[in-house]
Amino acid sequence: MQFKKPDAKFKAVDILLLFLTALPFLAAIALKVLFMPAGDGMEITGAFIFFTIKLPVMDLPISEAQVNSWAVVVSVLFLCLYLTHGIRARVTTKRQILAEWAVEKLDNLVKENMGDFFMGFAPFVCAILMLSALSSLSSLLGLFAPTSDLNIAAGWALLVFFLITYYKLKGGPLYYIKGFFEPLPVMLPMNILGEVATPVAMTLRHYGNILSGSVISILLAGALQALTKMVLGKLPGFFGEFPFFQIGIPAVLSVYFDLFSGCLQAFIFVMLTMLFVSTSFPADEYWKRMNKKAKKQKLS
Repeated sequence: MQFKKPDAKFKAVDILLLFLTALPFLAAIALKVLFMPAGDGMEITGAFIFFTIKLPVMDLPISEAQVNSWAVVVSVLFLCLYLTHGIRARVTTKRQILAEWAVEKLDNLVKENMGDFFMGFAPFVCAILMLSALSSLSSLLGLFAPTSDLNIAAGWALLVFFLITYYKLKGGPLYYIKGFFEPLPVMLPMNILGEVATPVAMTLRHYGNILSGSVISILLAGALQALTKMVLGKLPGFFGEFPFFQIGIPAVLSVYFDLFSGCLQAFIFVMLTMLFVSTSFPADEYWKRMNKKAKKQKLS
């Protein structure tokens, strides 16, 4: 397959879009360098608060997690613009092949796990997958991963919970309320608890796995630093100061906790989202309601 060579204007737009994709992360790194105080040694802390907006009800702190999350959103936007730049009905660029392959895989994933009725969910699933994965991978740049902040993970889980409730109501309000009393009315408290447990479990699973990986990496790096001082600290000059035991091992752990585990947790979150939303939809009851409405419209 022959590809048409892009002209100078096309290449210039490509370079601009790639620069705008990287710019949010560069800005987040610059903010961290300029505003965050230097720490002494290894520290395990939450997201740094840059400033607080005074509001009538309660103050709104703008934290490192929020800023980095916005950076990921903007970066994903320009990455999508880059992948779709110059897209045509006929394939003209290699990136179009990549973009079409990604869309096809996501469509198949949604179809296999949710069914034809939910094919419109593919863009939402793609957005959650990219946001979660890139948020976790941002730690490779030395940034605070937004997914290791409870508020970010809870916000995503609440969005999924609203979608679950919305599709449950597709069967009608009475059908939704009736579900709390099944299989027996005595199960009402347990069913309410189970409803609330869904977003809580999704939040803690995603947040806990990402945060635990970061904590383990930091603790191990600190332990290796202490081990280096204990074993080699008495050596003269360079040999007593250089952290020999920190070479290699933290990098290998970073590949797992930051790269593999971050992408894995993003995939798990997406799979749970598709599972909970699709299984909450009462298809039989919904189509019964639609048929009744159609018959009433014909009679009127």
